[in-house]
Amino acid sequence: MKNLSIWISTMRLRTLPLSISGIILASCFAEYNGYFDWLVCTLAILTTLSFQILSNLANDYGDGIKGTDNNDRVGPDRAIQTGVISPEEMFNAIKINVLISIGLAFFLIFTAFGVKYFFLTLIFFALGIASVAAAIRYTVGNNAYGYKGLGDIYVFVFFGLISVIGCYVLYAKTIDHVVFLPAITIGLLSAAVLNLNNMRDIESDIKSDKITLAVKLGVVNAKKYHITIVCLAIVLSSLFGILYFTSFWNLIFVVAYIPLIIHIKKVLKNSDSKLLDPELKKVALTTVALAVLMGVGHIL
Repeated sequence: MKNLSIWISTMRLRTLPLSISGIILASCFAEYNGYFDWLVCTLAILTTLSFQILSNLANDYGDGIKGTDNNDRVGPDRAIQTGVISPEEMFNAIKINVLISIGLAFFLIFTAFGVKYFFLTLIFFALGIASVAAAIRYTVGNNAYGYKGLGDIYVFVFFGLISVIGCYVLYAKTIDHVVFLPAITIGLLSAAVLNLNNMRDIESDIKSDKITLAVKLGVVNAKKYHITIVCLAIVLSSLFGILYFTSFWNLIFVVAYIPLIIHIKKVLKNSDSKLLDPELKKVALTTVALAVLMGVGHIL
């Protein structure tokens, strides 16, 4: 039982809701347009969760064996860092999770497209493999992109564009212009969550030669960048509400702006990066709430 609790902790359950926010949003748009399918939705959620868990395990492994996760780190202790899971055990878990992720992705693609949409099937097989590779290569290997300041781009693409637009295509077999602004919004807020994490760890990352975008920008500019992408997400989601307005129910997602505005004020006033850790959960859950309200509001 203790071993199970360790593995559950290593999966970082608090990161999972954010990973499916794009799936929820795309599913609502699909429902509005008459394309929704419960099996596709369920498989899309399970596949996305498996990718996120894979990323979390690989992150623990990559940062653990490189010594990036050490006593200087501000956030929660990691499994390899504390020695509760060995690098060999973590590597084996990653291999198992890769098989699970690929299996779920293939089942999802076959369920969505069957043999009728061959070109889309090929594209999504490629995206599935790319998602697995991206989950692992964030911190694992000599050329890990998370150590080169590219993490924000990957998060924006996979959590925003691919998550929302890709999931909608799984339902509709085509792209609809209605998904673009929401996809960018979720991508920007997901990148903001990562940037918060990197701002929190900026001092320990510098010591460990982990060159995140926050490290490249420095504390002051990383804060400016953070506020910019959060504000841009607010502006673009507002533009979506205006362009696709049919009733005031469509605008219920503006409620999520309240915690985002409070968050911006806290970041502006922050002088100790260690105090940013509680903001991670707040922004992640606010992003999920925004996705749900935007999607449900569009249906109503």
